[in-house]
Amino acid sequence: MSLSSNVAAPAVPAVLSIARILELDVVRDGDPEVLGGAEALMTPVRWVHVSETSEMTELLAGGELVLTTGMAFGDGGEDAARFLAEVRDASAAGLVVELVQGASPHADAAITALRRAATGSQFPVVLLRRRVKFVAITEVVHRMLVSDQLSALERSRTIHEVFTALSLEDAGEKDIVARAAKLIGAPVVLEDVAHLVLAFEDTGENQAELLTRWTERSRRVGYLESTGRGVGEENWLQTPVGVRGQRWGRLLVPGALVDDDDASMVLERAGQTLTIARLAGRDQLELLHQARAGLLHELRQAHSLGVEEVLVRAMALGLDEAAHYVPVVLRVDHRSGQGPTGMQLRERELLDVLLRVLDSARATGLAASLQSGQVGLVLGVGAKQLEEPLLERIFRQLASEQAGVDWSVGVGHGKSTVKDAAHGLDEAAQVAEIVATFESRSRPFYRFTDVRLNGLLALLQHDARVKSFAEAELAGILDPPDTAALELLELYLKHGGNKSALARTGYLSRPALYARLEKLEEKLGVSLDDAESRTSLHVAMQWYRLGKTR
Repeated sequence: MSLSSNVAAPAVPAVLSIARILELDVVRDGDPEVLGGAEALMTPVRWVHVSETSEMTELLAGGELVLTTGMAFGDGGEDAARFLAEVRDASAAGLVVELVQGASPHADAAITALRRAATGSQFPVVLLRRRVKFVAITEVVHRMLVSDQLSALERSRTIHEVFTALSLEDAGEKDIVARAAKLIGAPVVLEDVAHLVLAFEDTGENQAELLTRWTERSRRVGYLESTGRGVGEENWLQTPVGVRGQRWGRLLVPGALVDDDDASMVLERAGQTLTIARLAGRDQLELLHQARAGLLHELRQAHSLGVEEVLVRAMALGLDEAAHYVPVVLRVDHRSGQGPTGMQLRERELLDVLLRVLDSARATGLAASLQSGQVGLVLGVGAKQLEEPLLERIFRQLASEQAGVDWSVGVGHGKSTVKDAAHGLDEAAQVAEIVATFESRSRPFYRFTDVRLNGLLALLQHDARVKSFAEAELAGILDPPDTAALELLELYLKHGGNKSALARTGYLSRPALYARLEKLEEKLGVSLDDAESRTSLHVAMQWYRLGKTR
């Protein structure tokens, strides 16, 4: 049987209080009478100290129950009030005085003075009206203290073992919360920072009552950075969950408790276990992302891996065997002023959403980051004819789950093996880069057949011959770059060389436009009315713009 299944019962308070001591037979034999501080009898007792001196400050460390026979009260009891004040000021837990009425005139006077001093006091004062052996009281109480300390250590050890076992067993949030509730013997709720309930366990029968108006009630509980009862309308015991500075939730006990100290110990261990579980889950997911990325990078390089070996490794990373595999690349648009860290966060967010969408579509894929701003995917498809509808479904849903589509999708040629499909990621990446230059994207994904001339130029982007051709065509406005002339040429070509159409856009007045076009022709050294010239310039401008986006 695992340790975590051996759940300890809720703790019975082990605090040794004055009230518990007064119930002892050895104390009851002294016929105790509470003279003052009856409401403070639950004050914990740390030790028992016997003293007949009036110098209490140097003798006590705090929390002791002081036993005395009243010798320091004086013959007429005139020092009883001062002795009581000194004991209280030394932070003692309480005072027990043995004085037997009628035993002597001094005893009667001391009792009268003690009653007078203790009346109305909030400090516990107890009179023993029959003689007792102080040594018997101290022996019993000290034995109880040691026993309680051992019980507390055993309780702490048990709690530690329970939550350690839960960590080793990779227990989920619900199991951890349930164990905490059983150990405390009270309902426990795990919520996130938005007060949404992630898991709960109610030890009673009415679970609906526990969560009724939960968000509203929880908001009235002030947040703490440590375990305790926060200041707020709902003074619930709580502990934060998550590493400091990155809190993602808290554990709450919504109600009164018999023993806050024991419940706090359980909550703290449960919170630590939840934090470790969340971090371990993230670590495992990060390792999985790295393993998937490693395989995709390896498959894009020259290698000697066989088809079957690639399939086995891909299936081990979550890709189901399929009849058809499609390479896809998602390219995140660059935002002005955004650094590498911001791009990485957006890329990771897109990857996480993509994985959720794949799961929702009951599809499997090998998805990972290829490089900064690029997410690669080898998608498994049941049959080639299902490729188009599955891609449509996935990327339309992906677009609907994002606040704004700030990425482009390129799709390569589908293949019958994972190995061959992975080779198509470069093709898909080129398509995605081309689509990133489009002013509008009407489709959820694009192929080379959709990008046409841009696709060809993307393939030949680094070809020296194409580069020489484009630079020669644009030499008059490219070296150095004439931004205004380049923009005018691009607009002119966009309108198919129709000057009237360009003028109607309000770009310039007709006379000014015609004058600018004449200057542009002079710089280029060609006639813009010539169809072949416009075609050559159009190809050159497409090459230029494609290079600017990379």
